[in-house]
This record gives sequence, C-alpha cells and structure tokens, in this order.
Amino acid sequence: MKRVGWQAWFAIALVALSAVLYVVHYGVFRDAHHIFIYLLGDIAFVPLEVLFVTLIVHRLLTNHEKRSLLHKLNMVIGTFFREMGTELLAQLVARDTECERLSDALRVQAEWTNDAFIDAARRLTRHKPEIDARRGDLGTLADFLSRQRDFLLALLQNPNLLEHEAFSDLLWAVFHLADELGHRRDLKSLGDADCRHLAGDMARVHRLLVAQWVGYMKHLKDDYPFLFSLALRTNPFDPEARVEVA
Repeated sequence: MKRVGWQAWFAIALVALSAVLYVVHYGVFRDAHHIFIYLLGDIAFVPLEVLFVTLIVHRLLTNHEKRSLLHKLNMVIGTFFREMGTELLAQLVARDTECERLSDALRVQAEWTNDAFIDAARRLTRHKPEIDARRGDLGTLADFLSRQRDFLLALLQNPNLLEHEAFSDLLWAVFHLADELGHRRDLKSLGDADCRHLAGDMARVHRLLVAQWVGYMKHLKDDYPFLFSLALRTNPFDPEARVEVA
C-alpha cells in the first residue's frame, strides 16, 4: 500500500481542525444557520481567491523571477565575453573567408534600435561561416583556449546556466574545440581531412558565439552604456574600430 505523504496528512489535519472549530462554534452559539451562511460565503469566495493568486500574484512573481534570472545570466555572459569571448570571436572571424558579408550586418552603431538588433540576428541565421583552418596560427588558438579552461569550468558550475540552453551549448562547443586542438601533437602539419574537421568545429563555435554576441551587445546598449561604448570600439566585425577614443 502506498504511503501517505506529509502533504496529505497536513491536509487531513487542516480539514479536521476546521470541523472541530465548527463544532465548537455550534456548541457555544447553537446557530447552525449562521454557520452555513458564512461557510457558503467563504466557499463562494474561493474561485475569486484562486483567480487572484494564480493569475495575478503568481504571474507577477514569475515575471520578477524571470527578470532576476535574466539579469544574472547576462552578468555571466558579460563576464565570458570580457574574459575570452571577444578575443575568441576575433580569432574565428579572422579565419572566416565569408566574414565580409557578416561584417556589414554586425557593424553595431551607437544609434542602433531594437529593430536593428533584430534585423542583425535575422541576417545572422542566414550566414554560413567558411572557416579556413590554415589561416592564422592554430597553436595560438590552442594555447588561448588551454589558458581559459579553468574559467570555462567555473562557468559550467553556475546553476543559472541550466536555464540558458544556447549559452550552455556554446560552452560545450568551445570545450570540444579546445580538446580537439589540445590532443594534436603538431598543429602545423595537419592533413586536409583533419583541417576540414577542425574547420567544422570552429564553424560551430563561430555560429553559436556570434548569436550570443549580438544579444550581449543589445544588453550592453540597454543597461550599460559605458560598457557598450568599449564594446563598439573593440568590435571584431568592424575593421575601422579603434579602442582609443577619437
């Protein structure tokens, strides 16, 4: 026989207590009519109470929790880009032979509106990066990812990331690329098939990373204008960007 949980016992105790109080009330005042009037009134109010609690209070609390969680997630994503994301993106963009098409869409400007960011994200979904693994020094990329391994592990331990599937996918893709590069003894003499394999891994990171970067830039513009200013001056998609203020 299935054991009765504590919630069931608690409910039974509450019903029993209510019955006892009604019996006491009747024993003292001997007025069943009065008892049933208020009992019916209380029962009639229950649907309104349920409506108020579930559809209004619960929704307000849920929206507040979502905003709080989104703020925490944006802090984590911002830390990722400040520590390594922007640099990693710059290295991958330099290896994308089709980056000029993407650069036109992602030269974020200070006057961009929400519609401009939405349009950039839409154009991004149509971009297919063509990564040339022999462009640049793969050893430099491998060393960079190796130095950031502890930082990536710390990010994965953040429980808030369980609510952000896209960013979690990005971290796993970066980990996989780091492992692929780290397991090769000589990155300067790779075969064509191996280069194509690594190019596919880098393209996966590139797609996920750029998608997160667009959302990150919008977040900075909305909430942190001073950080947005620096992000504009270090935009890897803008060849004319300079960190120095003119």
